[in-house]
Amino acid sequence: MVADARVRPLARHRPRPAPPAGRPPVAPVALGLAVLLLISMVIALGIGSVQVPWTDVVAVIARRLRLIEGAGVTALQDDIVWRLRAPRVLGAACVGAVLAVCGAVLQSLTGNELADPYLLGVSSGASVGAVFVLVFGVGVLAPQSLLMMAASFAGALAALAIVLALARGRSGDLPASRTILAGVAVGQLCGALTSLMIMVFGHNTAARSAMEWMLGTMAGLRWPTTSITLVLAAAVLALTLGHARTLDAFSFGESAAASLGVAVNRARWTLMLGTALAAAGTVAFVGPIGFVGLTVPHIVRFLVGARHAVLLPLSAAAGAILLIWSDTAARSLTSSEIPIGIVTAVVGTPVLIHLLRRRARA
Repeated sequence: MVADARVRPLARHRPRPAPPAGRPPVAPVALGLAVLLLISMVIALGIGSVQVPWTDVVAVIARRLRLIEGAGVTALQDDIVWRLRAPRVLGAACVGAVLAVCGAVLQSLTGNELADPYLLGVSSGASVGAVFVLVFGVGVLAPQSLLMMAASFAGALAALAIVLALARGRSGDLPASRTILAGVAVGQLCGALTSLMIMVFGHNTAARSAMEWMLGTMAGLRWPTTSITLVLAAAVLALTLGHARTLDAFSFGESAAASLGVAVNRARWTLMLGTALAAAGTVAFVGPIGFVGLTVPHIVRFLVGARHAVLLPLSAAAGAILLIWSDTAARSLTSSEIPIGIVTAVVGTPVLIHLLRRRARA
């Protein structure tokens, strides 16, 4: 008894282990990403066909947030920064955060390093809905942008329901391997339907619009839709952080997670449904955007490790930064806007190849 009483205080004050050699501590990485995110947003708000100095950008934001009175900026600068660019930049940050977090979660749940937010077929299902609106021209019933959002979200939900129905076992379980196969099958089917509508029924304008949407665009983001993406990002981050320890347990496999007291089936259903719905929400507003959810979690794991309480928020910040700069490049490099999916692919592919080569050497 005396020995136990003497040992316990020492256990409470046990020093924290040092980070692995070659890996920076978490705090500087987190601070650096937070500062870089803030700077990126301010700079991106000033870049475009009309350049706005960063000092005027800060003045517009401060005046709009009622931090100062009479900022001394012109009405044109205020309109460009706050009404046109701010919802787009903030929306890009939210979408990037959602995709990166969803990718990190699905990679841990399935044990598949190539898993991304569209693993459960939501991207392909959303494409069917959006292309249907574009090809068959049902925009006379309502504004086409609203119809595309509604149709793409409905298509994503329908594809998700089919995948879960195919993957679900008799006991209600959701095996990772069967879920991946079901997602691939439904994705192929939806891709075939999309191609059929474009080739058989689509005209040149519809085909071009469908291709641009399937490569992603932030052009339709305005304050109402950006507010929804902000709520979506906050919700998915709260959900996944609440399951951070569960995801840590999944990193060692299903059997290890079950032995640690994790309700494997319930956790997988909750997290897969939550991330799939979040991904479906982003697709409805901006279209499918590749490589963010695939590459960003790998980069952050390389920097700070695989503990999800750290990995998830830092992945959100890194995904937000990547998509802000990708969208800025997409709308400012040429006179006509480039689909953002092309930019993320150009940036993400070399980074992923570098990480794979580095891991192979290690």
